[in-house]
Amino acid sequence: MTVAVLVGMQWGDEGKGKIVDLLSEDMDVIARYQGGANAGHTVVINGEQFILHLVPSGILRENKVCVIGPGVVVDPTALLDEIEELENAGIDVKGRLLISPRAHCILPVNKEVDRANDSRKSQKKIGTTGKGIGPTYSDKSNRIGIPLHYFFDRERLESAVAALIERKNVIIEHQLGGNTTTQKEVVDYIMEVAPRIKPYVGDTKQILWDAIASGKEILCEGAQGTMLDIDHGTYPFVTSSNTVSGGACTGLGIPPKNINRIIGIVKAYTTRVGEGPFPTELKDETGALLQGEGAEFGATTGRPRRCGWFDAVVARYAVDVNGIDEIVLTKLDVLDKLEKIKVCVAYEVDGKRLDRLTDNVAVLEHAKPIYEEMDGWNSKIAGATDYSELPEKAKKYIDFLEKISGAKIKIVSTGPDRNATIIR
Repeated sequence: MTVAVLVGMQWGDEGKGKIVDLLSEDMDVIARYQGGANAGHTVVINGEQFILHLVPSGILRENKVCVIGPGVVVDPTALLDEIEELENAGIDVKGRLLISPRAHCILPVNKEVDRANDSRKSQKKIGTTGKGIGPTYSDKSNRIGIPLHYFFDRERLESAVAALIERKNVIIEHQLGGNTTTQKEVVDYIMEVAPRIKPYVGDTKQILWDAIASGKEILCEGAQGTMLDIDHGTYPFVTSSNTVSGGACTGLGIPPKNINRIIGIVKAYTTRVGEGPFPTELKDETGALLQGEGAEFGATTGRPRRCGWFDAVVARYAVDVNGIDEIVLTKLDVLDKLEKIKVCVAYEVDGKRLDRLTDNVAVLEHAKPIYEEMDGWNSKIAGATDYSELPEKAKKYIDFLEKISGAKIKIVSTGPDRNATIIR
C-alpha cells in the first residue's frame, strides 16, 4: 500500500498535471487536497491537450477513482463546465469522481470581493487570479462559508446565505466599492447548480480510508507550490491554503502515519506568477527565451510567468519542509538552446552568505543570488525517453541539481506529451 503526495517545489506551475497523469497509471485513487479552480494542470496525450482546474488529472486514466477533498474550495460553475468538457472529449466522469460535502462553495459574490479587493489602492497587490479563492477560504475560517452539504438543506442554506450576504454587502458597499448582491440571487444560483452537482457529492474520507485498509495505491495531488503555502511560503504573496505535503492530511482526512512517499516536482529553471520576491528572476533576453520556449503562460489565466534561473535555496527548503523523498524534474528541454546555464546555490544578504532559507522570508526581497555557471548542451533533447539519449552536459546538470537539492531525481520530463518522459 502506498499513499503518495505530489507537491510543487517552487511557486507552482511545475508541470504537476502531466506527472499526476503519469503516476496515475499505477494508482487506484487520485485525490486533490487543496486550492480551487485557479489551478491549471495541463496534460497532453498523443498531441491532444487537456487543461484541468478542479478535477484530478487521474480522471484521464480509465477506471481510476478521483476525489476532491474538504480542503478544496469548489466553484460549481467551473466544475460543471470542466465535467462537460471531459465528457465531450469521451472521458467517463460519472461514478469515478467524488467530492466531499465538506468542501466549501465559491460563490459569484466571492469573485466580486476578490477582484475589488485586489484593485484597492491601499491594498498591497498580491496578483490574485480573481477566482474567489481567498475570500472563500476566509469565509470558511470565519465560519460563515457555504459547504456543499448546505446545498441539499434548504432551511439551513437560506439562513447561512442571509448571514453571509449581510456581511459581504457591508464590505463591498462601504470598503470595496463593488457590486452588492441579494440573498435571493445567491440561493437561486445554488438551487440551479445543486441538482447537477449532487451525483458527485459523497463521503470522500471513507473512500480513502477503505482504500488504505485494502492496500490500494493512493496519489494525493496538490495545486500551486511550496513557496505559495499560506504558512510556509513568501507571505503575503501566497495562496490561501496549505500547498505543502502536510496539507494532504488536513485537506483529505488521511492520517500522517499512512503517508509513505513524498514526491517533489521542480522545473529545470524557476517561474512565478503575480507579485512577490523572486531572487533569480531574469528580465533580459534569456528570461524572454525561457518564457517563449517554455510556453510560460498560465493555463487558467493566460498570464505570462516571470522566469529565472534554478534556485537551489528554494529547492532545498522545499525538500526540508515537505520531507521529499524523490524529485521529478520538468521542462529540461526548455534549456536546449542555452550555451551557459546558471544555478543559484546561495544568497548574499547584507554582505553575508545564506545557504538555506529561514523563517525570515523578508530577506528574499533584497537577496542577491550567488551563481555557479555550467555549460549548456546546446542541442535538442525534447521528446527523449531514455537517459542514454541525453548529452553528457545535460546529465551533468541533472546530477548537479540532484546533489544541491538534497533528493534523488527519479523522473525527467523532456516535453509536454505523456510519453516525453525519462524514468531513471
